[in-house]
Amino acid sequence: MQLNKIREPRTHEGAKAKRIDPYQQLRRAVCSCFLWEKEFYESGQDIAERIQELVARVEPQDAANLAVEVRTRHNIRHAPLLLAACLAKGRGSDPATTRSVINNVIQRADEMGEFLSLYAQVNRTEPWEIKQILSRRVKLGIADAYRKFDAYQLGKYNRKTAITLKDILRLCHPKPEDKDQSALWKRILDDTLESPDTWEVALSAGADKKETFTRLLSEGKLGYLALLRNLRNMDEAGVDDKLVRDAILARKGAYRVLPFRYVAAAQACPRMEPYLDQALCDSLENAPVMSGKTIVLIDVSGSMWGRVSGRSDLTRMDAAAALGAIVKSDDLRVFTFSEDVVEVPPRIGMAGIDAIKNSQPNSMTRLGNAVQQMNGIPHDRLIVISDEQSHDSVPDPICERAYMINVASYRNGVGYRKWTHIDGFSENVLKFIGEYESLQ
Repeated sequence: MQLNKIREPRTHEGAKAKRIDPYQQLRRAVCSCFLWEKEFYESGQDIAERIQELVARVEPQDAANLAVEVRTRHNIRHAPLLLAACLAKGRGSDPATTRSVINNVIQRADEMGEFLSLYAQVNRTEPWEIKQILSRRVKLGIADAYRKFDAYQLGKYNRKTAITLKDILRLCHPKPEDKDQSALWKRILDDTLESPDTWEVALSAGADKKETFTRLLSEGKLGYLALLRNLRNMDEAGVDDKLVRDAILARKGAYRVLPFRYVAAAQACPRMEPYLDQALCDSLENAPVMSGKTIVLIDVSGSMWGRVSGRSDLTRMDAAAALGAIVKSDDLRVFTFSEDVVEVPPRIGMAGIDAIKNSQPNSMTRLGNAVQQMNGIPHDRLIVISDEQSHDSVPDPICERAYMINVASYRNGVGYRKWTHIDGFSENVLKFIGEYESLQ
């Protein structure tokens, strides 16, 4: 009798993938994950279930560190909340660590309720029954987080959701730091907390759109992400161009805006692209310049056109192209690959993004062929940006400084062994390369 061979892992397009340990699998799943959102090859539900299974297989401290990293460095909201919920459910995690992780991954007031809803889900209970399963560590972590938020932050998210801010006060009993905070929380319990001055509140109350955006921009009260997401609304409402341009260029509060958000804003309001381009380039002013000859190889295959979320027109292609167009090096060459390999001008900003996205037809992922061609070109550093779902086998790189940046959450990938593997699509993945090389 012949023993069954262990099934070789493969990418969704058929190439042999690399075997990786549970922690590496967990990183793949969460570092570029918009939770519950379907990707090109896998459903959001499958990815979420895999995350839960993997948390149980890794060291609790590793999962805890990863949750905080993904929230604070990669600026992803929901996947870290799921990691924290899984840790809170597990019996092997240290109570103090769990408490700290919950506090650190909750950085917006609405995330307290979102975390508790996820905690109910991983414990297979309903949100309204959560009181029966709340552990002391969870109550303390939520209490720590609650104390971080002021009247504006709490008022902005004081909504009728499955678990409200009032519910959380009654469930977790946080201790106020002073009389002012005690009074603030009493207004939440009494349903007398004032709604803050935000564009959502003003417009939902029937305020004039032009007057609302003009006032908030003039008073510096419109967040940068809200600015980018509302450019079309402001354009259609007739808000003064100079006021909008100045706000774009000021980049107030832009430190957490992912590079591809500028792409989305330019798609929504094309005539503002020159100012968005300048803002994107200005954000790179202090970015390190990589030494030597750098090749950037970007995946433009069909699967990269999968949207990052069901409510967004942004794609993995936008994320990859935005990363490819912000690399700075002494000597830079940029290529795209799908069925073929095409060299594009090494431009920074929107011009580089357009060159990458429009470089060739989008078909299969022949990453192996592309790497083989790059191996024939002298270089000091190779950076591949891809979802790693190669159709053909991928050879080892010829240089020691070879990086595979994965921008999707699929189970299997090819960029391990002699590759330095990086998961995520924020500009921090490029900062990591500089930090990593400085330690070598």
